Amino acid sequence: MHKTYGDVSALNDISFDVGEGELFGIIGPDGAGKSTLFRILTTLMLADSGSAYLLGMDVVKDYDKIRNIIGYMPGRFSLYQDLTVEENLNLFASIFGTTVKEQYELIKEIYVQIEPFKDRRAGKLSGGMKQKLALCCALVHKPKILLLDEPTTGVDPVSRKEFWGMLKRLQQWDITIVVSTPYMDEATLCERVALVQDGNILSIEKPETIISRFPRKLYSVKSNRKARLLNDLRLLPDVASAFAFGESIHYTDKRDELNIEELLKFLEEKGHENIELKETKATIEDCFMDLMTKDHV
Repeated sequence: MHKTYGDVSALNDISFDVGEGELFGIIGPDGAGKSTLFRILTTLMLADSGSAYLLGMDVVKDYDKIRNIIGYMPGRFSLYQDLTVEENLNLFASIFGTTVKEQYELIKEIYVQIEPFKDRRAGKLSGGMKQKLALCCALVHKPKILLLDEPTTGVDPVSRKEFWGMLKRLQQWDITIVVSTPYMDEATLCERVALVQDGNILSIEKPETIISRFPRKLYSVKSNRKARLLNDLRLLPDVASAFAFGESIHYTDKRDELNIEELLKFLEEKGHENIELKETKATIEDCFMDLMTKDHV
């Protein structure tokens, strides 16, 4: 599929498939094209070229059928804020010709957490509760495919963890789940992921496979002058990459074996003290940064 907004390419001829019952992640930063992709898959937007199929149905020709088999949770809270929790749920159930009672077993785990607030207006809920209500409304008609666009953005870490636990358990209902997120740590919770940047897919694999393919030894470097450390490491003649990673800098060298004494001497000459350097394991974020620096487009 291809989609542009004026001179900006949101999606650059991307192609991928998702297996039935799979928990598939679309991982990338803001502006990567994730929301555009979801709007096309949910029949809310037309691609400029290319095609997309959900369970063999074309998103253009069969849009009316597709809307009955998908559950969609957009990135921004889009339920009726002036309606109560219970009113929102009943409204969405009635649109699809069902009731909360009929689908209670499917949404029970989530619903029991928001039931104490069933008479509260949706706009007055906390971020975590809004998220759970939106998921309930997306599930209330028992969809075959669940499309979740950045569902945990702006949600506290505990609610994020709970949410992913619920997604894992939803798989027992044979629901195919496609979820997008800018949080790299959430990639490891998916069965397979597509890493996306600037409308391009950099890699599609199991998270552990992507990590296993990291091409070089990775080192974590710290010093008393963190603000300058990144720039100084990038001055090294054999630097392959240097990126900020929490309290440290993740560094890779073009050589097969890093000359540690040479590196420490270089940093000391630059005025760094209390230098800590150790080899570390790559994460999905390290792999993403590595793939971004390569020519994948």
